[in-house]
Amino acid sequence: MDEVIQVTQWLSSITPRKKAKLFFFTTHADAPSPMVGSNDVDTHEETQLPLATTVALHNFKNIDEFLKKKVNTFSCYNVIENEITKTDYEYLRFYSACKYLDVVPPFLDLEKISAIQNKFEMTDEERDYRLLLDSADLVLEKVCDSLKPAGVSQMWTALRKDRNLIRGVKTIDIIGFFVDPNPTGIKECLFFFIVRFLQKADKINRVNTNRLERLIAQCDESSSCEEGKTIDFIIDSLRFYPTELYPFGFCLIMCVIEGRDGAMQEIEKTMEISRHLGMITHTEKNPTKETIELVKKELMKPKYQFYSSFTCWFMSHGDSNSMVLADGETIEREWFLTSFPDISTFQLKPKVFFMVSCRGANKFSLKGDEFEGQSATCDYYDTGSALIRNRMLDITDSVRDISYVQPMMDTLVAYSTILDHLSGRANTHGSIYVDRACVLMSENISRGRSLTEILEHLSQDLHEILQETMDEDRIVYKQACHYDSFFRKTLKLPYTRHPKEDVHSAPQ
Repeated sequence: MDEVIQVTQWLSSITPRKKAKLFFFTTHADAPSPMVGSNDVDTHEETQLPLATTVALHNFKNIDEFLKKKVNTFSCYNVIENEITKTDYEYLRFYSACKYLDVVPPFLDLEKISAIQNKFEMTDEERDYRLLLDSADLVLEKVCDSLKPAGVSQMWTALRKDRNLIRGVKTIDIIGFFVDPNPTGIKECLFFFIVRFLQKADKINRVNTNRLERLIAQCDESSSCEEGKTIDFIIDSLRFYPTELYPFGFCLIMCVIEGRDGAMQEIEKTMEISRHLGMITHTEKNPTKETIELVKKELMKPKYQFYSSFTCWFMSHGDSNSMVLADGETIEREWFLTSFPDISTFQLKPKVFFMVSCRGANKFSLKGDEFEGQSATCDYYDTGSALIRNRMLDITDSVRDISYVQPMMDTLVAYSTILDHLSGRANTHGSIYVDRACVLMSENISRGRSLTEILEHLSQDLHEILQETMDEDRIVYKQACHYDSFFRKTLKLPYTRHPKEDVHSAPQ
Protein backbone atom coordinates (compact mmCIF):
# COMPACT_ATOMS: atom_id res chain seq x y z
CA MET A 1 0.00 0.00 0.00
CA ASP A 2 1.18 3.53 -0.80
CA GLU A 3 2.80 5.20 2.24
CA VAL A 4 0.72 8.37 1.84
CA ILE A 5 -2.47 6.31 2.04
CA GLN A 6 -1.14 4.44 5.07
CA VAL A 7 -0.37 7.67 6.91
CA THR A 8 -3.80 9.10 6.04
CA GLN A 9 -5.56 5.97 7.29
CA TRP A 10 -3.49 5.99 10.46
CA LEU A 11 -4.38 9.63 11.23
CA SER A 12 -8.06 9.03 10.55
CA SER A 13 -8.06 6.23 13.14
CA ILE A 14 -6.84 8.53 15.95
CA THR A 15 -9.38 10.50 18.01
CA PRO A 16 -8.92 14.28 18.28
CA ARG A 17 -8.15 13.97 21.98
CA LYS A 18 -5.35 11.48 21.34
CA LYS A 19 -4.00 13.62 18.49
CA ALA A 20 -3.68 16.54 20.89
CA LYS A 21 -1.87 14.35 23.43
CA LEU A 22 0.40 12.82 20.80
CA PHE A 23 1.38 16.30 19.62
CA PHE A 24 2.01 17.37 23.23
CA PHE A 25 4.22 14.38 24.09
CA THR A 26 6.11 14.65 20.80
CA THR A 27 6.91 18.35 21.28
CA HIS A 28 8.56 17.69 24.62
CA ALA A 29 9.74 20.96 26.17
CA ASP A 30 13.00 19.79 27.74
CA ALA A 31 14.85 18.09 24.91
CA PRO A 32 18.53 17.65 25.82
CA SER A 33 21.05 20.01 24.35
CA PRO A 34 23.38 20.36 22.67
CA MET A 35 22.33 17.66 20.26
CA VAL A 36 23.88 16.75 16.92
CA GLY A 37 21.65 18.02 14.16
CA SER A 38 19.94 20.60 16.36
CA ASN A 39 20.27 24.34 16.07
CA ASP A 40 19.35 27.48 17.97
CA VAL A 41 16.31 28.29 15.85
CA ASP A 42 13.32 29.12 18.04
CA THR A 43 10.84 26.23 17.91
CA HIS A 44 7.99 28.50 19.03
CA GLU A 45 6.22 28.18 15.68
CA GLU A 46 6.58 24.40 15.57
CA THR A 47 5.32 23.73 19.09
CA GLN A 48 2.67 26.39 19.58
CA LEU A 49 1.28 27.50 16.22
CA PRO A 50 -0.44 24.15 15.40
CA LEU A 51 -2.12 24.18 18.81
CA ALA A 52 -3.18 27.82 18.44
CA THR A 53 -4.70 27.34 14.99
CA THR A 54 -6.46 24.14 16.07
CA VAL A 55 -8.11 25.98 18.96
CA ALA A 56 -9.02 28.98 16.81
CA LEU A 57 -10.34 27.08 13.78
CA HIS A 58 -11.67 23.95 15.52
CA ASN A 59 -9.92 21.62 13.09
CA PHE A 60 -6.80 19.47 13.38
CA LYS A 61 -5.34 20.16 9.93
CA ASN A 62 -2.08 21.67 11.20
CA ILE A 63 -1.58 19.00 13.85
CA ASP A 64 -2.19 16.35 11.19
CA GLU A 65 0.41 18.01 8.98
CA PHE A 66 2.88 18.10 11.87
CA LEU A 67 2.40 14.38 12.57
CA LYS A 68 2.69 13.56 8.86
CA LYS A 69 5.95 15.48 8.70
CA LYS A 70 7.29 13.55 11.69
CA VAL A 71 6.36 10.21 10.16
CA ASN A 72 7.95 11.17 6.83
CA THR A 73 11.12 12.33 8.57
CA PHE A 74 11.43 9.04 10.42
CA SER A 75 10.67 7.07 7.27
CA CYS A 76 13.58 8.71 5.42
CA TYR A 77 15.94 8.73 8.40
CA ASN A 78 19.01 6.52 8.10
CA VAL A 79 20.44 5.45 11.46
CA ILE A 80 24.12 5.25 10.56
CA GLU A 81 25.81 8.02 12.56
CA ASN A 82 27.73 7.30 15.71
CA GLU A 83 26.61 10.51 17.38
CA ILE A 84 23.17 10.80 18.96
CA THR A 85 21.11 13.22 16.89
CA LYS A 86 18.03 15.30 17.55
CA THR A 87 16.08 12.95 15.28
CA ASP A 88 17.16 9.95 17.38
CA TYR A 89 15.72 11.60 20.45
CA GLU A 90 12.50 12.62 18.66
CA TYR A 91 12.04 9.16 17.15
CA LEU A 92 12.16 7.51 20.59
CA ARG A 93 9.79 10.09 22.09
CA PHE A 94 7.37 9.69 19.19
CA TYR A 95 7.36 5.90 19.45
CA SER A 96 6.89 5.89 23.22
CA ALA A 97 4.01 8.38 22.96
CA CYS A 98 2.32 6.27 20.28
CA LYS A 99 2.79 3.14 22.37
CA TYR A 100 1.39 4.86 25.48
CA LEU A 101 -1.67 6.12 23.58
CA ASP A 102 -2.07 2.81 21.72
CA VAL A 103 -1.77 4.45 18.30
CA VAL A 104 1.49 2.97 16.98
CA PRO A 105 1.57 3.31 13.17
CA PRO A 106 1.63 -0.19 11.64
CA PHE A 107 4.22 1.04 9.14
CA LEU A 108 6.65 2.44 11.75
CA ASP A 109 10.12 0.90 11.34
CA LEU A 110 10.77 -0.74 14.70
CA GLU A 111 14.22 -1.90 13.64
CA LYS A 112 15.28 1.75 13.51
CA ILE A 113 14.07 2.18 17.08
CA SER A 114 16.23 -0.76 18.14
CA ALA A 115 19.21 0.75 16.29
CA ILE A 116 18.69 4.10 18.02
CA GLN A 117 18.46 2.37 21.40
CA ASN A 118 21.79 0.74 20.60
CA LYS A 119 23.30 4.20 20.02
CA PHE A 120 22.03 5.24 23.46
CA GLU A 121 23.70 2.07 24.86
CA MET A 122 20.42 1.00 26.46
CA THR A 123 20.29 -2.26 28.37
CA ASP A 124 17.42 -4.71 27.99
CA GLU A 125 15.66 -3.17 31.01
CA GLU A 126 16.03 0.32 29.55
CA ARG A 127 14.27 -0.63 26.30
CA ASP A 128 10.90 -0.47 28.01
CA TYR A 129 8.99 2.27 26.16
CA ARG A 130 7.78 3.72 29.47
CA LEU A 131 11.31 4.89 30.30
CA LEU A 132 11.16 7.16 27.24
CA LEU A 133 8.00 8.99 28.35
CA ASP A 134 8.54 12.22 30.22
CA SER A 135 6.98 11.95 33.67
CA ALA A 136 6.35 15.70 33.91
CA ASP A 137 4.28 15.58 30.72
CA LEU A 138 2.31 12.63 32.09
CA VAL A 139 1.44 14.60 35.24
CA LEU A 140 0.28 17.52 33.10
CA GLU A 141 -1.85 15.14 31.02
CA LYS A 142 -3.60 14.00 34.22
CA VAL A 143 -4.17 17.62 35.24
CA CYS A 144 -5.79 18.25 31.87
CA ASP A 145 -7.98 15.15 32.24
CA SER A 146 -9.13 16.42 35.66
CA LEU A 147 -10.40 19.71 34.23
CA LYS A 148 -13.60 20.32 32.32
CA PRO A 149 -13.55 22.49 29.19
CA ALA A 150 -14.91 25.38 31.28
CA GLY A 151 -11.96 25.05 33.66
CA VAL A 152 -9.39 25.33 30.88
CA SER A 153 -11.31 28.25 29.43
CA GLN A 154 -11.12 30.01 32.81
CA MET A 155 -7.37 29.39 32.91
CA TRP A 156 -7.10 30.99 29.47
CA THR A 157 -9.05 34.04 30.59
CA ALA A 158 -6.76 34.43 33.61
CA LEU A 159 -3.66 34.09 31.43
CA ARG A 160 -4.92 36.72 28.97
CA LYS A 161 -5.22 39.22 31.80
CA ASP A 162 -1.46 39.11 32.38
CA ARG A 163 -0.60 41.71 29.76
CA ASN A 164 3.11 41.79 30.58
CA LEU A 165 3.38 38.06 29.92
CA ILE A 166 1.42 37.88 26.66
CA ARG A 167 2.45 41.19 25.08
CA GLY A 168 3.63 40.72 21.48
CA VAL A 169 2.92 36.96 21.32
CA LYS A 170 1.23 36.31 17.96
CA THR A 171 -0.12 32.87 18.83
CA ILE A 172 -2.03 34.38 21.75
CA ASP A 173 -3.79 36.73 19.35
CA ILE A 174 -4.56 33.86 16.95
CA ILE A 175 -6.60 32.10 19.63
CA GLY A 176 -8.33 35.30 20.74
CA PHE A 177 -9.86 36.20 24.07
CA PHE A 178 -13.03 34.11 24.00
CA VAL A 179 -12.64 30.38 23.30
CA ASP A 180 -15.11 27.53 22.88
CA PRO A 181 -13.20 24.52 24.28
CA ASN A 182 -16.13 22.11 24.11
CA PRO A 183 -15.53 20.37 20.74
CA THR A 184 -13.66 17.10 21.23
CA GLY A 185 -9.93 17.62 21.60
CA ILE A 186 -10.04 21.43 21.77
CA LYS A 187 -9.84 21.50 25.58
CA GLU A 188 -6.65 19.44 25.40
CA CYS A 189 -5.14 21.66 22.69
CA LEU A 190 -5.84 24.82 24.68
CA PHE A 191 -4.46 23.38 27.93
CA PHE A 192 -1.32 22.07 26.22
CA PHE A 193 -0.85 25.44 24.51
CA ILE A 194 -0.97 27.18 27.90
CA VAL A 195 1.59 24.72 29.32
CA ARG A 196 4.03 24.98 26.40
CA PHE A 197 3.66 28.77 26.34
CA LEU A 198 4.54 29.04 30.05
CA GLN A 199 7.48 26.67 29.57
CA LYS A 200 8.85 28.64 26.61
CA ALA A 201 8.46 31.84 28.62
CA ASP A 202 10.54 30.31 31.47
CA LYS A 203 7.63 30.56 33.88
CA ILE A 204 7.30 26.85 34.64
CA ASN A 205 9.36 23.68 34.33
CA ARG A 206 9.20 20.15 35.76
CA VAL A 207 9.88 21.49 39.29
CA ASN A 208 8.64 25.08 39.25
CA THR A 209 4.89 24.94 38.59
CA ASN A 210 3.70 27.84 40.76
CA ARG A 211 2.59 29.95 37.79
CA LEU A 212 0.42 27.13 36.45
CA GLU A 213 -0.98 26.42 39.92
CA ARG A 214 -2.03 30.05 40.25
CA LEU A 215 -3.97 29.85 36.98
CA ILE A 216 -5.77 26.72 38.16
CA ALA A 217 -6.50 28.29 41.55
CA GLN A 218 -8.49 31.05 39.81
CA CYS A 219 -10.96 28.54 38.34
CA ASP A 220 -14.45 28.10 39.74
CA GLU A 221 -14.49 24.63 41.28
CA SER A 222 -18.16 23.90 40.60
CA SER A 223 -17.80 24.35 36.85
CA SER A 224 -14.15 23.55 36.17
CA CYS A 225 -13.45 20.12 37.70
CA GLU A 226 -14.39 16.69 36.43
CA GLU A 227 -16.50 14.55 38.75
CA GLY A 228 -14.61 13.48 41.85
CA LYS A 229 -11.88 16.10 41.40
CA THR A 230 -11.33 19.38 43.23
CA ILE A 231 -9.11 22.39 42.66
CA ASP A 232 -7.03 21.41 45.70
CA PHE A 233 -6.64 17.85 44.39
CA ILE A 234 -5.46 19.09 40.99
CA ILE A 235 -3.00 21.60 42.45
CA ASP A 236 -1.67 19.03 44.93
CA SER A 237 -0.86 16.69 42.03
CA LEU A 238 1.58 19.32 40.77
CA ARG A 239 3.39 19.53 44.08
CA PHE A 240 4.98 16.10 43.85
CA TYR A 241 8.08 15.25 41.87
CA PRO A 242 6.90 13.71 38.60
CA THR A 243 7.83 10.02 38.73
CA GLU A 244 4.97 8.45 36.79
CA LEU A 245 5.04 4.96 35.32
CA TYR A 246 7.93 2.50 35.26
CA PRO A 247 10.80 2.84 36.05
CA PHE A 248 10.69 4.99 39.19
CA GLY A 249 14.30 5.98 38.62
CA PHE A 250 17.91 4.84 38.51
CA CYS A 251 19.49 3.38 41.65
CA LEU A 252 23.25 3.18 42.21
CA ILE A 253 24.43 0.88 45.02
CA MET A 254 28.03 1.25 46.21
CA CYS A 255 29.14 -1.05 49.00
CA VAL A 256 32.56 -1.72 50.52
CA ILE A 257 32.61 -5.41 51.43
CA GLU A 258 36.13 -5.79 52.79
CA GLY A 259 36.17 -5.64 56.60
CA ARG A 260 32.41 -5.12 56.88
CA ASP A 261 30.47 -8.13 58.16
CA GLY A 262 27.04 -8.48 56.60
CA ALA A 263 27.89 -6.25 53.62
CA MET A 264 26.49 -8.76 51.11
CA GLN A 265 23.21 -8.70 53.04
CA GLU A 266 23.16 -4.91 52.66
CA ILE A 267 23.53 -5.26 48.90
CA GLU A 268 20.79 -7.88 48.67
CA LYS A 269 18.37 -5.77 50.73
CA THR A 270 18.96 -2.55 48.83
CA MET A 271 18.73 -4.32 45.48
CA GLU A 272 15.49 -6.00 46.52
CA ILE A 273 13.81 -2.80 47.69
CA SER A 274 15.02 -0.93 44.60
CA ARG A 275 13.49 -3.54 42.31
CA HIS A 276 10.32 -3.52 44.42
CA LEU A 277 10.09 0.25 43.98
CA GLY A 278 10.49 -0.19 40.24
CA MET A 279 14.02 1.16 39.85
CA ILE A 280 16.66 0.06 37.38
CA THR A 281 19.69 -0.75 39.53
CA HIS A 282 23.46 -0.86 39.14
CA THR A 283 25.76 -2.23 41.86
CA GLU A 284 29.43 -1.47 42.49
CA LYS A 285 31.09 -3.73 45.04
CA ASN A 286 34.26 -2.48 46.74
CA PRO A 287 34.33 0.93 45.02
CA THR A 288 37.52 2.97 44.70
CA LYS A 289 37.92 6.60 43.75
CA GLU A 290 38.55 5.50 40.18
CA THR A 291 35.28 3.54 40.27
CA ILE A 292 33.40 6.61 41.44
CA GLU A 293 34.86 8.75 38.64
CA LEU A 294 33.91 6.12 36.05
CA VAL A 295 30.35 5.95 37.41
CA LYS A 296 30.02 9.74 37.27
CA LYS A 297 31.22 9.67 33.66
CA GLU A 298 28.70 6.93 32.86
CA LEU A 299 25.82 8.91 34.37
CA MET A 300 26.54 11.80 32.01
CA LYS A 301 25.56 9.69 29.00
CA PRO A 302 22.39 10.89 27.18
CA LYS A 303 20.28 7.85 28.09
CA TYR A 304 20.15 8.89 31.74
CA GLN A 305 18.15 12.03 30.96
CA PHE A 306 15.17 9.70 30.40
CA TYR A 307 15.14 8.72 34.10
CA SER A 308 12.80 10.51 36.54
CA SER A 309 14.96 10.23 39.67
CA PHE A 310 18.35 9.15 41.01
CA THR A 311 19.02 7.20 44.23
CA CYS A 312 22.42 6.25 45.64
CA TRP A 313 23.25 3.94 48.54
CA PHE A 314 26.84 4.30 49.75
CA MET A 315 27.85 1.82 52.47
CA SER A 316 31.32 1.78 54.03
CA HIS A 317 33.33 2.59 57.14
CA GLY A 318 33.86 6.26 57.85
CA ASP A 319 34.56 9.08 60.25
CA SER A 320 33.23 12.60 60.75
CA ASN A 321 34.39 13.88 57.35
CA SER A 322 35.33 10.95 55.14
CA MET A 323 34.45 7.45 53.96
CA VAL A 324 36.83 4.52 53.59
CA LEU A 325 37.02 2.90 50.15
CA ALA A 326 37.88 -0.69 49.28
CA ASP A 327 41.60 0.05 48.71
CA GLY A 328 41.95 1.76 52.09
CA GLU A 329 41.91 5.24 50.59
CA THR A 330 39.40 7.78 51.87
CA ILE A 331 37.20 10.35 50.15
CA GLU A 332 35.63 13.41 51.65
CA ARG A 333 31.92 12.86 52.17
CA GLU A 334 31.19 16.43 51.15
CA TRP A 335 33.11 15.98 47.88
CA PHE A 336 31.08 12.90 47.05
CA LEU A 337 27.74 14.57 47.82
CA THR A 338 28.45 17.74 45.84
CA SER A 339 29.87 16.04 42.75
CA PHE A 340 26.86 13.87 41.88
CA PRO A 341 23.98 16.42 42.07
CA ASP A 342 25.71 18.57 39.44
CA ILE A 343 25.33 15.89 36.75
CA SER A 344 23.22 17.50 34.02
CA THR A 345 21.20 14.37 33.13
CA PHE A 346 19.46 14.53 36.52
CA GLN A 347 18.94 18.29 36.70
CA LEU A 348 15.51 19.28 38.09
CA LYS A 349 14.95 15.69 39.21
CA PRO A 350 14.97 14.29 42.77
CA LYS A 351 18.32 12.87 43.88
CA VAL A 352 18.43 10.82 47.09
CA PHE A 353 21.62 9.71 48.86
CA PHE A 354 21.67 7.14 51.65
CA MET A 355 25.03 7.57 53.39
CA VAL A 356 25.58 4.51 55.57
CA SER A 357 28.79 4.76 57.57
CA CYS A 358 30.10 5.83 60.94
CA ARG A 359 30.68 9.56 61.32
CA GLY A 360 32.81 9.25 64.44
CA ALA A 361 33.23 7.06 67.52
CA ASN A 362 30.86 8.71 69.98
CA LYS A 363 27.93 6.74 71.38
CA PHE A 364 24.69 7.81 72.98
CA SER A 365 25.19 5.60 76.03
CA LEU A 366 22.16 4.77 78.15
CA LYS A 367 24.07 3.88 81.33
CA GLY A 368 23.55 6.54 83.99
CA ASP A 369 21.72 8.92 81.69
CA GLU A 370 18.95 10.96 83.23
CA PHE A 371 16.09 12.33 81.22
CA GLU A 372 14.33 15.40 82.45
CA GLY A 373 11.22 16.78 80.78
CA GLN A 374 11.69 20.26 79.45
CA SER A 375 9.14 22.64 77.98
CA ALA A 376 9.47 25.97 76.27
CA THR A 377 7.11 28.53 74.85
CA CYS A 378 7.65 31.20 72.24
CA ASP A 379 5.40 34.23 72.29
CA TYR A 380 5.63 34.74 68.53
CA TYR A 381 3.55 31.60 67.93
CA ASP A 382 0.58 33.56 69.25
CA THR A 383 0.78 36.03 66.40
CA GLY A 384 -2.46 35.91 64.47
CA SER A 385 -2.40 34.65 60.90
CA ALA A 386 -3.98 37.87 59.62
CA LEU A 387 -1.19 39.90 61.18
CA ILE A 388 1.40 37.62 59.58
CA ARG A 389 -0.20 38.04 56.14
CA ASN A 390 -0.16 41.82 56.51
CA ARG A 391 3.57 41.70 57.15
CA MET A 392 4.38 39.51 54.14
CA LEU A 393 6.25 40.82 51.11
CA ASP A 394 4.43 41.23 47.84
CA ILE A 395 6.61 39.02 45.62
CA THR A 396 5.87 39.84 41.96
CA ASP A 397 6.75 37.80 38.88
CA SER A 398 9.35 40.40 37.92
CA VAL A 399 11.60 39.31 40.79
CA ARG A 400 11.16 35.57 40.23
CA ASP A 401 13.49 33.40 38.14
CA ILE A 402 13.51 29.66 37.45
CA SER A 403 16.38 29.56 34.94
CA TYR A 404 19.32 29.32 37.34
CA VAL A 405 19.41 26.54 39.91
CA GLN A 406 21.89 25.76 42.69
CA PRO A 407 23.39 22.29 42.01
CA MET A 408 22.29 20.88 45.39
CA MET A 409 18.63 21.76 44.84
CA ASP A 410 16.27 18.76 44.49
CA THR A 411 18.73 16.66 46.52
CA LEU A 412 18.09 14.77 49.76
CA VAL A 413 20.92 13.24 51.81
CA ALA A 414 19.95 10.65 54.42
CA TYR A 415 22.60 9.80 57.02
CA SER A 416 22.60 6.56 59.00
CA THR A 417 23.88 8.41 62.07
CA ILE A 418 24.52 11.92 63.36
CA LEU A 419 27.88 13.68 63.18
CA ASP A 420 30.74 12.18 65.27
CA HIS A 421 28.71 9.05 66.16
CA LEU A 422 28.78 5.36 65.37
CA SER A 423 26.54 3.66 62.81
CA GLY A 424 25.60 0.25 64.22
CA ARG A 425 25.64 -3.06 62.39
CA ALA A 426 24.86 -6.71 63.04
CA ASN A 427 27.45 -9.43 62.41
CA THR A 428 25.38 -11.32 59.86
CA HIS A 429 22.88 -8.78 58.56
CA GLY A 430 25.05 -5.70 58.13
CA SER A 431 23.81 -2.17 58.77
CA ILE A 432 20.77 -1.96 61.04
CA TYR A 433 19.88 1.34 59.35
CA VAL A 434 19.82 -0.32 55.91
CA ASP A 435 17.71 -3.18 57.24
CA ARG A 436 15.07 -0.90 58.81
CA ALA A 437 15.02 1.50 55.85
CA CYS A 438 14.34 -1.32 53.38
CA VAL A 439 11.65 -2.84 55.63
CA LEU A 440 9.79 0.46 56.06
CA MET A 441 9.93 1.35 52.36
CA SER A 442 8.66 -2.11 51.45
CA GLU A 443 5.79 -1.87 53.95
CA ASN A 444 4.68 1.54 52.70
CA ILE A 445 4.49 0.89 48.97
CA SER A 446 0.94 1.56 47.70
CA ARG A 447 0.08 3.67 50.77
CA GLY A 448 0.81 7.01 49.16
CA ARG A 449 3.61 7.86 51.62
CA SER A 450 6.33 10.37 50.79
CA LEU A 451 10.01 9.56 51.20
CA THR A 452 10.42 12.11 53.99
CA GLU A 453 7.51 10.53 55.90
CA ILE A 454 9.30 7.18 55.67
CA LEU A 455 12.57 8.72 56.85
CA GLU A 456 10.83 10.30 59.85
CA HIS A 457 9.31 6.92 60.72
CA LEU A 458 12.75 5.36 60.25
CA SER A 459 14.24 7.88 62.69
CA GLN A 460 11.69 6.88 65.31
CA ASP A 461 12.06 3.16 64.64
CA LEU A 462 15.87 3.13 64.68
CA HIS A 463 16.11 5.19 67.85
CA GLU A 464 14.00 2.63 69.73
CA ILE A 465 16.49 -0.15 69.05
CA LEU A 466 19.05 -0.95 71.76
CA GLN A 467 22.46 -1.73 70.27
CA GLU A 468 25.64 -2.98 71.86
CA THR A 469 29.26 -2.33 70.95
CA MET A 470 31.30 -5.35 69.91
CA ASP A 471 34.34 -4.51 72.03
CA GLU A 472 35.06 -5.78 75.54
CA ASP A 473 33.16 -2.89 77.17
CA ARG A 474 29.86 -4.07 75.61
CA ILE A 475 28.30 -0.62 75.91
CA VAL A 476 24.57 -0.41 75.20
CA TYR A 477 23.72 2.61 73.08
CA LYS A 478 21.15 4.11 70.74
CA GLN A 479 21.60 5.35 67.18
CA ALA A 480 20.01 8.48 65.72
CA CYS A 481 19.68 9.00 61.98
CA HIS A 482 18.71 12.18 60.15
CA TYR A 483 18.47 13.75 56.70
CA ASP A 484 19.20 17.06 54.99
CA SER A 485 16.71 18.04 52.32
CA PHE A 486 16.98 20.53 49.48
CA PHE A 487 13.76 19.23 47.92
CA ARG A 488 11.38 21.71 46.29
CA LYS A 489 8.59 19.19 45.84
CA THR A 490 7.40 16.06 47.63
CA LEU A 491 8.78 12.69 46.47
CA LYS A 492 6.19 9.96 46.90
CA LEU A 493 7.06 6.30 46.98
CA PRO A 494 5.61 4.65 43.89
CA TYR A 495 2.92 2.07 43.83
CA THR A 496 4.18 -1.39 42.90
CA ARG A 497 5.96 -0.85 39.60
CA HIS A 498 6.53 -4.35 38.27
CA PRO A 499 6.17 -4.22 34.46
CA LYS A 500 2.78 -5.46 33.31
CA GLU A 501 4.07 -6.67 29.99
CA ASP A 502 7.21 -8.18 28.57
CA VAL A 503 8.88 -5.15 27.09
CA HIS A 504 12.46 -5.64 28.20
CA SER A 505 13.93 -5.68 24.73
CA ALA A 506 13.55 -3.51 21.68
CA PRO A 507 10.06 -3.55 20.14
CA GLN A 508 9.26 -6.83 18.48
